[in-house]
Amino acid sequence: MSTLDSLNGVAFSVFGEDIKWADMTGNLLGLAALALGWRRSVAVWPAQLLSGAVLVVAYAAAGLTGGVGKQLLVVGVSVWGWTQWTRGRRDSGAIRVRFATWAERAWLAAATAAGTAAVALLFLAFPSLSWNPWPDAYLFTGSVAAMVAMARGWVEFWIAWLAVDAVGVPLAYSSDLKFSALVYVVYGVVVLLGLRAWWTASRRPAPPAAGRAEALEGAAV
Repeated sequence: MSTLDSLNGVAFSVFGEDIKWADMTGNLLGLAALALGWRRSVAVWPAQLLSGAVLVVAYAAAGLTGGVGKQLLVVGVSVWGWTQWTRGRRDSGAIRVRFATWAERAWLAAATAAGTAAVALLFLAFPSLSWNPWPDAYLFTGSVAAMVAMARGWVEFWIAWLAVDAVGVPLAYSSDLKFSALVYVVYGVVVLLGLRAWWTASRRPAPPAAGRAEALEGAAV
């Protein structure tokens, strides 16, 4: 049996529902990444990168091309976010977060809407790419938009992720990715806690140069 076959194999069954290895492993890594993001740890990005790589296998097996494309972009954005946070911590001594400006919010919303429409039209033109074009397209662009906001240190990242969860749960369940559906629900709880933590952190003044060493203790190496 190949590695891909193993990842797409059934790990266990619960109440008659099969839980697949790739679905479970990728989403547990994604959940760990969210928890690390909550703590503003740079380690969030390698964890997200690994999660995306494993979930490519899960979405490909489920026939969700948008999900595959999303996870490939997740890998790319993770590399970019990793460099952004590493540079930010080096320059200021800590990962600083803030609310986006109205112009930045408008740009993010417009890019998400335009991206969703463009990807959905592609799926509609080529039906073999996705059996559920509009939700699949939204997950594709919404997740990438959320990660871009996270890399920028915008508190709105968490709100964007909640919007993705609202579509991700029913789509994952109907696509036979039962563990993804369950983890999306757990994501919702972690996202609310992360939103509260970043909201609070955004109100704190930047630490003085002398206090940067102490500030680093708030973000894992």
